[in-house]
Amino acid sequence: MSITARRLIFVLFDGCLLLDFAGPLQVFELACETARDGEQPYAWQVASRAGGAVRTSSGMEVMTTALADCDASDVDTLIVGGGPGVHRAAEDAALTAWFRTHAPSVRRVCSVCTGAFILAAAGLLQGRRAVTHWGSCGLLSDRYPDIAVSTDPVFVRDGEVWTSAGVTAGIDLALALVESDLGHREAMRVARRMVVFLKRPGGQAQFSVPLSLQSDEDDAFESLSAWIQDNLRGDLKVEALAERVGMSPRTFARVFRQKTGRTPGKVVEAFRLEAARRALEETAASMKEVAARAGFQDEEQMRRAFRRRLNVLPQDYRLRFRRDEELAG
Repeated sequence: MSITARRLIFVLFDGCLLLDFAGPLQVFELACETARDGEQPYAWQVASRAGGAVRTSSGMEVMTTALADCDASDVDTLIVGGGPGVHRAAEDAALTAWFRTHAPSVRRVCSVCTGAFILAAAGLLQGRRAVTHWGSCGLLSDRYPDIAVSTDPVFVRDGEVWTSAGVTAGIDLALALVESDLGHREAMRVARRMVVFLKRPGGQAQFSVPLSLQSDEDDAFESLSAWIQDNLRGDLKVEALAERVGMSPRTFARVFRQKTGRTPGKVVEAFRLEAARRALEETAASMKEVAARAGFQDEEQMRRAFRRRLNVLPQDYRLRFRRDEELAG
């Protein structure tokens, strides 16, 4: 059965981040390369408001087609990325008007990283759930209080509006779009070609807990991060952690939240969740063993953490990983 190519338009602007569109574009290109029987499931244009050369944040220039010259009558998906120039682009009335005019006739509208600010400026995220780069979630929420901004997910789908977290999360978003269009097997073929070890589910946290602690200038919390990871099965209550860094429990809890944006309890749970995920991905240990190794009280506590943070059950998470391995064989 012949497949009609889905038309994609990538919208660029001066100061955009190269990887925000190049990463997703590579996913769709490889989906065409791996397609069977010579089918071409996707066709695309790279466009900008005025057309011509667009200078990315790295200084590399990309030739684009003017949006006015793009036939938007049969576009399947619009994708806009982010970058240092995104706030200037979001103030471009002609650009946001183009999105408002053409989005209703497009099947899907997507943003990568801070590209969410352009969709928000065009009114396309009003009343919806959305995500952006973790460092800009607070700004997006402050500027657009009518958007339910999620801080953790790799990507969020609300109807046919898709938004992703920072930079490489655009690859995860594009793989999810391919999976939605062509099925799990085809998405995994592309993931293998891109040497993406495991396609991350949308609910997975967009950055690791150790990274969030290591970003602080105070190396006491970085040392605490390493100690927690080595002692997941031990007593990690606030009192024990506070003693470790020489603070009172009340002071520790306050300073910890100021520095990390999370309570100690939530960070400990996130560490345990990461350990459980790795065990599910890399070992054949039973659920009971995985929960114990990660420091959860029991399987039920681990199950609740997976549902709450990743929106998936531990056994389903492992099954997804094994499906990837089977397809790779």
